[in-house]
Amino acid sequence: MQGDIGVARSIDKGATWQQLGIALDEDWHLSYPYVFNYLGQIYMMPEGSQKGELCLYRAIDFPLKWELDRIVLKKPLIDSFIIDHDGKYWLFGSDHSSFGRKNGQLEIWYSSSPLGPWKPHKKNPIYNRDRSLGARNGGRPFRYNGDLYRIGQDCGETYGRRVRIFKIEVLSGADYKEVEVPFPFEESSKGRNAWNGARYHHLDVQQLSSGEWVGVMDGDRIPSGDSVHRFLLGCASVAAVAGVIVLLGVLLGAVNCIIPLNWCADYSWKRSDTLLGWERRANVFSSKLRWFCCRVNRVPSFLRGRIKPNTYTGRLVLALIFATGLALSCAGVKFIYGGNGAEEPYSWKGHYSQFTLLTMTYDARLWNLKMYVKHYSRCASVKEIVVVWNKGTPPNLSDLDSAVPVRIRVENRNSLNNRFKMDPLIKTRAVLELDDDIMMTCDDVERGFMVWRQHPDRIVGFYPRFVDGSRLEYRGEKYARMNKGYNMILTGAAFIDSQAAFERYWSEQAKVGREVVDKYFNCEDVLLNFLYANASSYKTVEYVRPAWAIDTSKLSGAAISGNTKEHYKKRSYCLQKFTNIYGSLTGRRWEFDERKDGWDL
Repeated sequence: MQGDIGVARSIDKGATWQQLGIALDEDWHLSYPYVFNYLGQIYMMPEGSQKGELCLYRAIDFPLKWELDRIVLKKPLIDSFIIDHDGKYWLFGSDHSSFGRKNGQLEIWYSSSPLGPWKPHKKNPIYNRDRSLGARNGGRPFRYNGDLYRIGQDCGETYGRRVRIFKIEVLSGADYKEVEVPFPFEESSKGRNAWNGARYHHLDVQQLSSGEWVGVMDGDRIPSGDSVHRFLLGCASVAAVAGVIVLLGVLLGAVNCIIPLNWCADYSWKRSDTLLGWERRANVFSSKLRWFCCRVNRVPSFLRGRIKPNTYTGRLVLALIFATGLALSCAGVKFIYGGNGAEEPYSWKGHYSQFTLLTMTYDARLWNLKMYVKHYSRCASVKEIVVVWNKGTPPNLSDLDSAVPVRIRVENRNSLNNRFKMDPLIKTRAVLELDDDIMMTCDDVERGFMVWRQHPDRIVGFYPRFVDGSRLEYRGEKYARMNKGYNMILTGAAFIDSQAAFERYWSEQAKVGREVVDKYFNCEDVLLNFLYANASSYKTVEYVRPAWAIDTSKLSGAAISGNTKEHYKKRSYCLQKFTNIYGSLTGRRWEFDERKDGWDL
């Protein structure tokens, strides 16, 4: 993969970025663009070690037009920077072309000008040590309170696993000394779903004219070389499957020899002239090879003598071998085609965002909640989890294994209306209302969030329903499928606009509906759908089909709606009541598979 140097601009301290274009494109890989100003000219020194030289470019029209100014060094230095210190210019870089420990080598050069010529440091190489100790540069050096700091990469587990900060105490032509200082950067607990779940290896910090500091850090969800590693493991699994197939063939009598018989010394059939010539060669290697082939071909007879397929033990062995082959086949497919294991967020118009996850529960469902928080807190776009605690003694936050902040909102009254209660502490516009007994993949959640960001004025969820006819009756998803359309989305698993949805739900118009919800302890999601439909003549719901979803309440025995028949009866009454108050949904119907993303099949 060949890299180019691109340019993006931010005018809001990095919250959003505008792509401006490609600044530098060469015939070799480019990275690590170190940019600096000298005598009114802007220079860039990118890493281009494949060229075998360290090149310096000068801006003709900053930031998109550059020309080669000079060759800094005839060495393939990587991740290099130049710093002005004590009246000299110092060039730091690593040379991996010579013998030494890759990612554990560091060299220093110095000059009276950043344009050279450069002299090597007396102690070069400064480091040639374990790659986890931060020898390779990890970003622009910076000064703080008069001290100079260098950023290094810890490449112990993989290339660029993390950055480490070093305070430079001595820097002269004859000596160099630095000490590591704490780097107060808390790694995410989201694992590979985090933007830097596998590694973060470059950091650039700058002090603005206002005195504020801004930092830019890169990150990755997969380790270096992960795709090659997975491909090799997949090939190894496929090879193992081939071995299992041969073994099964041997035991079942379908394979009588493993190596062609004409390779064996005791083969007595007619031979070709070429084979006869080969056999006449009196060398030790060919003799040993034929002897080995003969011994290998005795294996089938030996195995069939020990393992008889017609016996109970033989059948058990065959079943185990078959299961092993099946497991290896699945592993091979997963390694080759299954991806890197990260459930990444989806960008909308080049940007990412976050949402608040809100669930409502009580003390009898604590087991569900623990599993729920542990799973969903690892989803990439989840910013916070809000637990609406309706009844009983709430758990301690320390009881919940979460990768994001969790806030438990204890309610004074056990009401389903609490689900949509106004909450000024929620900092995101998007809220995912998700029952604590629903488990689905983070990728499904991220897809739902992506669709909501395209349609923030709608309820975007995973459980469609269809309401029609003069005799209103609540039915499940199967009925919507039969009618090839839907007009309602259950908010037990749906994205909503927290401000708009909560204001509608707690408006004076919705007061009668909230009383119905309290009376039947049901239908709060149905009410919200009617309120959305009443507020707009356009489409108000969007469906996203999950890859799979599990109702964990059936495992814990703490289902809120355990009696399905009674549950549907109450909801049918709600439909009739809400229709009389807010108008009918019957005239609304949206078909499945309307969107181009294919997620609403």
